Amino acid sequence: MTAHENIAALLHKDRPGHTLPQALYVSEAAHQFDTQVMLKAVWLFACTVAHIKKPGDYYVFELGKNSVIIVRGRDGDVRAFYNSCQHRGARICETERGSNPRFMCPYHQWTYGLDGKLLAARGMVDGFDKAQHGLKPVACENAGGMIFICLADSPPPIDRVKADISAQIARYDLEHCKVAVMDDLIEDANWKLVMENNRECYHCDLNHPELLKSLFAYGYGKGLPEDDGTDVVEDDDFDAMFAAKQAEWKAMGIYHDLIEFPYGWWHRIARLPLANGAVSQTLDGKPACKKMIGGVDKPDTSSLSLWTQPNNWNHFCWDHVVTFSLTPLSANKTLLRTSWLVAEDAVEGVDYDPDNLAAVWRATNRQDGYLSALNHAGIATDGYRPGPYALEEKLVEDFKDFYVRESLKALAAA
Repeated sequence: MTAHENIAALLHKDRPGHTLPQALYVSEAAHQFDTQVMLKAVWLFACTVAHIKKPGDYYVFELGKNSVIIVRGRDGDVRAFYNSCQHRGARICETERGSNPRFMCPYHQWTYGLDGKLLAARGMVDGFDKAQHGLKPVACENAGGMIFICLADSPPPIDRVKADISAQIARYDLEHCKVAVMDDLIEDANWKLVMENNRECYHCDLNHPELLKSLFAYGYGKGLPEDDGTDVVEDDDFDAMFAAKQAEWKAMGIYHDLIEFPYGWWHRIARLPLANGAVSQTLDGKPACKKMIGGVDKPDTSSLSLWTQPNNWNHFCWDHVVTFSLTPLSANKTLLRTSWLVAEDAVEGVDYDPDNLAAVWRATNRQDGYLSALNHAGIATDGYRPGPYALEEKLVEDFKDFYVRESLKALAAA
């Protein structure tokens, strides 16, 4: 049986309402499949426009053996290219972020424009056509300032995702934000377990004291009153408060119906009330930055949450935005990158304190990293059997179903 046949057999063992077979979480074969087949066939969140603000700014996204340069062009557009010189294949960008007027390969100095076109190549034969040797492009889409890439030759549709995300995050004006803090955390767990942990708040009450100072657990897996009848933890007071908040949001012009992973698509967007009178996701519930974003004068007691399969989640407050992306490093290690965005004219030490800005999610990420590592370690034992999801883990199963569906599609196309 080939490696792909083994993966297919495991995927076909998936049971509705249960976690995946063990090998899909912990085996090297599954890691190779994920990074070389499955994740190359879907759209991945890479960064925001705030990570590449000016022409020449670039950001390098890594997935398995592939490295992708995401760059802001002189025309303001964002493009993506493989990080590989078209001469003899050398890696061009050696740092994960930077700014250049052009790209020069450090090996033989072939030089490329920000649009990927080859500008200079020394000592080539007569008749050499530079136009045929530009950087190899990677599919790249800008959804309201969120940058997605796809490594497939024929990427799947993204039109609805772009439209829905753009409509709801436009008010946050990411083009006029900047990255104030960026943290990398390597978690000792398979990337799917890191994602599954994010997709539920079944674990929140006893594990995230900092987070729950400003967030209700509702809406993060426990369901909402409007969420297809899955309000599994009944709370009439919350339901009444939520209805009142929705009326306020409609009056403010910021209300949208819940988007809950429409069939065949891969995004969820929900505006949710903040807890305890908070206006931001901070330890004291107060704004972390004095400069509001999106032209807002007074912050609302809500945040907009955006989840995309298979590697991203985000929270939009009126004073800052937090984005999360993850990439698998090995079968049991995952890179979680968290970025905190503020208004581009905010001054560090005057308008915001970076440590205060990042405090809640730094604590939450550490806690989730610990829990995900426990999860991975237990799954790797002989005692593991696929276990049943709780009602509050609906969004976990949504992620798992996406993984299985897209993996089978990628295998069929391989």
